[in-house]
Amino acid sequence: MNIWSKLITALRGGANEVGEAVVDGQALRILDQEIRDADAELRRSKEALAEIMAKLKLAEVRLAESEKKVGEYEAYAMKALDSGDENLAREVAGKIATMEQSRDGERQQVEAFTASVADLRRAVSQAEGNIRRLKQQVDTVKATESVQRAQATVAHRYSGSQSKLTTALDSLERVKKKQAERGARMEAAAELARDEGTDAVDTKLRDAGILADAASTESVLDRLKSKRATG
Repeated sequence: MNIWSKLITALRGGANEVGEAVVDGQALRILDQEIRDADAELRRSKEALAEIMAKLKLAEVRLAESEKKVGEYEAYAMKALDSGDENLAREVAGKIATMEQSRDGERQQVEAFTASVADLRRAVSQAEGNIRRLKQQVDTVKATESVQRAQATVAHRYSGSQSKLTTALDSLERVKKKQAERGARMEAAAELARDEGTDAVDTKLRDAGILADAASTESVLDRLKSKRATG
């Protein structure tokens, strides 16, 4: 692979990393928008459920009235039969048949509305559960993200402070070393000054004949002869 191919590969890798960083950075914002959209859909579903429940109530009322009417006209037909007026009873029976057809249609509406209400209730309950779990997960991710950002900030500051502290300690050690060297030089100079002062005084004492000269060749030879004679 030549240098240009390597460069292109590196640029592609960098672009992918940047793209992933952008997507990750927008992930929470996208999830928040998805949750808002889901909440809006849930509200519309609840409104539809309320509307169907209202229609179900009205259908149940109409069904109850139809059944009541059918019961009343059945009683009328029975009275007509009891009185021997079969023609009247037949007319009433025809009316009852028409009313029963209407009643059966209303019963079908009630059954359809009841099934729709049950389905919508399940859907709404499931949607509420999904949204609740999603919100909990997003809250957890946000909390974790906040904690990790705080930890990263603390770690960065600690790293910087440690670096500064290390630099300060190094500087302090250099200062202490220089002070020790300066102190040693001062002590050496003082000692040299004392030695020079002592030598000057000794010279004056020897010149005055108060302090004997240091051992010379003759004095050493005389000491050896004396030791030999006594030995």
